[in-house]
Amino acid sequence: MVNRKELNPDSSPEAAFGARLRSAREEQGWTQDDLGTRMGFSGRHISGVETANKPPTRRLAVSADTALGTGDVFERAWRELRHGVLLEGFTEYVSYEARAAEIRLFESGLIPGPLQTRGYAQALADAYVRRGVITREQAEERVSLLMERQAALVRPMPPVVIAVLDESCIRRPIGGPEVMASQMARLVEFAEEPNAVLQLAPYSIGENRPFDRLVNLLTLHDRSVVSYVESQTQGHLDRELASVLPLVRAYHQLQAEAMSQAASVAMINEVGKGTP
Repeated sequence: MVNRKELNPDSSPEAAFGARLRSAREEQGWTQDDLGTRMGFSGRHISGVETANKPPTRRLAVSADTALGTGDVFERAWRELRHGVLLEGFTEYVSYEARAAEIRLFESGLIPGPLQTRGYAQALADAYVRRGVITREQAEERVSLLMERQAALVRPMPPVVIAVLDESCIRRPIGGPEVMASQMARLVEFAEEPNAVLQLAPYSIGENRPFDRLVNLLTLHDRSVVSYVESQTQGHLDRELASVLPLVRAYHQLQAEAMSQAASVAMINEVGKGTP
């Protein structure tokens, strides 16, 4: 143990992966050679991954899950690592979202992820590739993860999902007419679900719109509330009641200013048909 290197999982995503791997290995009482043999890698390679000197691969992550009996923990961690363009706090937010009792969404300019069709999500990912922000592989992973995120909301006791969308979300063309027509149909379908509420915040509310960027609020089964706020370059997850409560109040004010669900669906149908 003299040469045991202390790990700092907060220093990078690779370091977090390595620290998790070491922890899981030591829980089994295995050496790096023991784990390497079970995974088909050398003990030196396992050491390199644990100390963040070697990047983990998908094959290594899947092998770790198999050897350690961790389901898909390491494969998901690898995906998150490869998905490094995601903003800080987002992956943790998604883990909360998957078990929330109530989800409140606000978005401006884009349909929120849980309500996006695959075609809409793919068009956004493709645009990131064209701009050189992410690779083609990362784009496919991004869409795949979004579909997994949506699937996690389909369960025997589904969460109540309340979505207030700025009018710009339905008027901004993404992916062409066919993609938008399908996306508008998906919103109407969502509004018909028994656990869903859909409202539009029309341009006419002007300065009374309390939010200028994505704001998501989750009510967990213990009635605690988690907020996630996102800008172009930063994401922030918050569980502190003192800072979350003002967002909850503002969301209620937003709902009061927004259109009714019936009026919102009527506008969505008009936009879907190309009516101004």
